[in-house]
Amino acid sequence: MPQLKVETIKVAQQQVYGEGDFPLVFSGDTGSSQSAIADWIAGNREAIEDQLALTGAILFRGFGLKDDRDFDHFIRAFDWPNFTYAESLSNAVRRNRTELVFTANEAPPSVSIFLHHEMAQTPVYPSKLFFFCEHAAQEGGATPICRSDILLQQLREQLPDFVRDCEEKGVRYSQTMPLEEDLASGQGRSWKSTLSAESREQAQSKLDSLNYDWQWQGEGSLCVTTPVLPAVRQLHDGRTVFFNQLIAAFRGWKDARNSGEKSICFGDGSAIDSSHMAVAIELADTLTFDIPWQSGDVAILDNFLVMHGRRPFEGQRAVLASLVA
Repeated sequence: MPQLKVETIKVAQQQVYGEGDFPLVFSGDTGSSQSAIADWIAGNREAIEDQLALTGAILFRGFGLKDDRDFDHFIRAFDWPNFTYAESLSNAVRRNRTELVFTANEAPPSVSIFLHHEMAQTPVYPSKLFFFCEHAAQEGGATPICRSDILLQQLREQLPDFVRDCEEKGVRYSQTMPLEEDLASGQGRSWKSTLSAESREQAQSKLDSLNYDWQWQGEGSLCVTTPVLPAVRQLHDGRTVFFNQLIAAFRGWKDARNSGEKSICFGDGSAIDSSHMAVAIELADTLTFDIPWQSGDVAILDNFLVMHGRRPFEGQRAVLASLVA
């Protein structure tokens, strides 16, 4: 059986840092079999892991993936531990396609999902993320990605006091979860699903075990506030990153129950200056690369190094996801 031929290629607007291209892009042979792809991954897994840890994002293009089953096979070839959606505290509504694969977010096409580290607003989060473009949108629908280490460097230069507060105080997030899922919101997962609870008592027990503050609302929704969580994280190689959900919460946690400005504060309860958030948003937008999805593409992101989001889109778009513990 012929071996899969893979080369690195350039894409428009690709960024370059000292560690290399962002994202790194591998181009494969569309006609290759699933077994050939799996063999190539197995033979290059350590090198892929090393590159991912350096650059934060790798795009695989032209590997011939067609559907969720192909994507599932691709994921399994890496033999990484799965981080299940059901057991996560993600506030996004998603639908499982296979044991490992689920829809990225069921929010309407007009809803922007702003830059964030996956589940950084909770005490438990995945280390890596897979995305698969099953069907590219007619217009829009890119996945923006941003290097959080570069963002933090620039924030230190422009807002050293803000960064010091983030490092020393940490942050807390407040959110109201609905009784039933709300598909109109990017944060519409119900408290029953989020907490894997069938009753209020079970939900309260789970929240207590996680050191959350909570309060029931009259219509059956549940308002929760996290314990103090980190806003800055140090990686194994010594780099520090702006690891949080501040931008996404401030810009995007706005629905019938939530207000972005009221959803975040420092760990001591003090307010986060809106003007400081505006600078962080502006810098992050400048550093963002939009993954220009083509049907069949797969991207892997290092969740500790890279933030991601979703642009609004028109027409059918199917981007699937999987998480790594």
